[in-house]
Amino acid sequence: MTSEIRRTFYPLIRSADPAETLAWLEKAFGFEPVDVHKDDKGTVVHAEMRYDTGLIMFGAASTATAAVYVAIDDPDAHHDRAKAAGAEIFRELADQDYGSRDYAARDPDGNEWYFGTYRP
Repeated sequence: MTSEIRRTFYPLIRSADPAETLAWLEKAFGFEPVDVHKDDKGTVVHAEMRYDTGLIMFGAASTATAAVYVAIDDPDAHHDRAKAAGAEIFRELADQDYGSRDYAARDPDGNEWYFGTYRP
């Protein structure tokens, strides 16, 4: 893995209706959907949109929030270090359907940080 992956950050938006949000961003700003994952019912649960060289990630949630996704080389070691430092882990390390192995933590201000092996 390259050092470029280790330093890649993506905005991560949680939306109560990701399909509606994606359609609005495409229409209003010209964002281009590049990868959309749906559940068995056809509901969008994870998606990515590109604008020029930037990438925004979306996921379904009961309330809309913004967070940061950080692509890292070794999520297991990163997770263990965060736990040892007393980080508030609110989603344990796990393999995701969209291809990432990741976990999530909150910083002291309550901001959400997702760390994993995501590959655009």
